Amino acid sequence: MNLSEIKTILDAELLCGEELLDQSIEYGYGCDLMSDVLAFVENNVVLLTGLVHAQVIRTSEMMDIKAIVFVRGKKPDEEMIKMASKKDIVLLTTGHSLFTSCGLLHGEGLKGEEIN
Repeated sequence: MNLSEIKTILDAELLCGEELLDQSIEYGYGCDLMSDVLAFVENNVVLLTGLVHAQVIRTSEMMDIKAIVFVRGKKPDEEMIKMASKKDIVLLTTGHSLFTSCGLLHGEGLKGEEIN
C-alpha cells in the first residue's frame, strides 16, 4: 500500500511530504509510547499516534519510519513539520481515532507490525 492510498483511506490531511506519497508501506503500527516503537518496530511501517511531540519525529528518524499519521485531529506545530520535512518523513493528520484508523487500514489490507 502506498502513502497516497493511506491518505485517502483515512481521509487525512497532508502536512508535509507530498513528493513522497508514492512510497510503499508494508505494515502499520499504532502507538503512543515511543519506547515501544523503539523496542518493537522492525519493518517498513506507517506510525499512527496521538502523541504530538518532537520525540515522535526523532524516534521515527531512528527507526527509518517513512510516515506518521496523527490521529484524533491532532496537528504538530510548525517546528515539528519542518523537522519531518528535512528528514523526508511524511506527516498526515486524520480526525479518526487510533483504533478506527488502524481498523480502516487493516480492513484495506495493511498488515500490523507483530511482535515475534
